Amino acid sequence: MRKHLLILALVLSLVLAAASGAAASTLRVGATPVPHAEILEAVAPILAEQGITLQIIEFTDYVQPNLALQDGDLDANFFQHIPYLESFNEGRGTTLVAVGGVHVEPLGIYSSRIESLEDLPNGAQVSIPNDVTNGGRALLLLQAAGLITVDEATGITPTVFDITDNPKNLRFHELEAAQLSRSLDDVTIAVINGNYALQANFVPTEDSLFLEGSESPYVNVVAVKAGNEDNELVQALVEAIRSDAIRDFIQESYPGSVVPAF
Repeated sequence: MRKHLLILALVLSLVLAAASGAAASTLRVGATPVPHAEILEAVAPILAEQGITLQIIEFTDYVQPNLALQDGDLDANFFQHIPYLESFNEGRGTTLVAVGGVHVEPLGIYSSRIESLEDLPNGAQVSIPNDVTNGGRALLLLQAAGLITVDEATGITPTVFDITDNPKNLRFHELEAAQLSRSLDDVTIAVINGNYALQANFVPTEDSLFLEGSESPYVNVVAVKAGNEDNELVQALVEAIRSDAIRDFIQESYPGSVVPAF
């Protein structure tokens, strides 16, 4: 009987060790669908060659993937740029850090009503993102397009209250980024984040009325909870996602609409 118990204990320990090893080699990464989850799908085979299983969890907003990362439900996420990450940490008390820049998604101005900004009427309705960083980014894009002027003292985070000149008396509506493409039937123009423009089947380089330049500081990054920067699986992810193979994938899949930053 004792011998049988010893054998059973040995088998159980081996099973638990195998299960523990499988869990240790699984990397849970949160992402918005396009292009982030698609890029991660291309990364998965590279990690699989190293014995790492990439589990991609998709989110449709910009809040939950950071909360899930902070709570330990994710090992990393990939959807945001550093200004948004820093603003989120400040506002939510989270401790998230960037571990590698991947690409820029140029912000664009879109419309279903006009074909040129020259046709923009006085009093036009304009929708922009409602979060501080992307809302400020949208206002700076509208300024670059010659439609408004904002107070320089506000840096990269101006709000609608910081508009100092609005010659066309544009009327602003602040919406969640995911809702902007759906607002096009209700406004004259919308300033839409690159990932949601792609998700709405826009080709930013062709369909936008005005597009952010490639010199944008808003590089999308892989983020982790502070203290996990040196995790071996995270480092393997960063190396794979910044590889030549993924650079080629981005350039071929999203020509001019998603720009590699490595």
